[in-house]
Amino acid sequence: MIQGVLFDMDGLMFDTEPLWGQSWEPALAAHGLSYKPGLAEACRGAGSSVNRQRLLDWYGPDCPADAVIRDMHDIAEAKFAAPVPKKPGLDPLLAWLAGQRIPMAVVSSSREAVVRRNLDNWALGPYFSALVAGDKVTRPKPDPQPFLLGAQMLGLEPGRCLVLEDSYNGVRAGAAGGFVTIMVPDLMPPTPEIRALCTAVCPSLHQVLELLRAGEV
Repeated sequence: MIQGVLFDMDGLMFDTEPLWGQSWEPALAAHGLSYKPGLAEACRGAGSSVNRQRLLDWYGPDCPADAVIRDMHDIAEAKFAAPVPKKPGLDPLLAWLAGQRIPMAVVSSSREAVVRRNLDNWALGPYFSALVAGDKVTRPKPDPQPFLLGAQMLGLEPGRCLVLEDSYNGVRAGAAGGFVTIMVPDLMPPTPEIRALCTAVCPSLHQVLELLRAGEV
């Protein structure tokens, strides 16, 4: 029986992933670098320290990775000033979990200020008992530390918590932590590796709610 739910944010709760993806090119251009196809996909769902290393791997040791990531975040976050669309099925899922008194947490690679802004824009903050943001952890996704911290904050064992993720790095983090993990794909379809790590793959949060109501997770 699931006793708690840990929500990723970007691409899972809100349709923000296209905005993040569009922010890489101008951030790189500001430092005289061209966007390399596949970079956004490789970085999706991971934290800044992981993406810093990816930039160094892709562009070499002279890449000003920290500055690029800082600029990318600034560009993306400016786009989030206005409310971004919620993903289909989010509202009924949150309402059902609250009605069942199942505690929830947001576990995101985004900065805390961005997470809170997105929640506040839609008045969703009261649903969540805990928040783990990317700037509050030392080992970001795909390391399980963010989800383990979220479960700890809810006072629950990982095996009793459901992780909801849209990214490969997030699914890897949930599986590595021993969580029940469901992928709700956004921009990236599940690969055979990712399917093997998931309890289920659901086309939307509506189907997640159906599984929960049926007691199948």
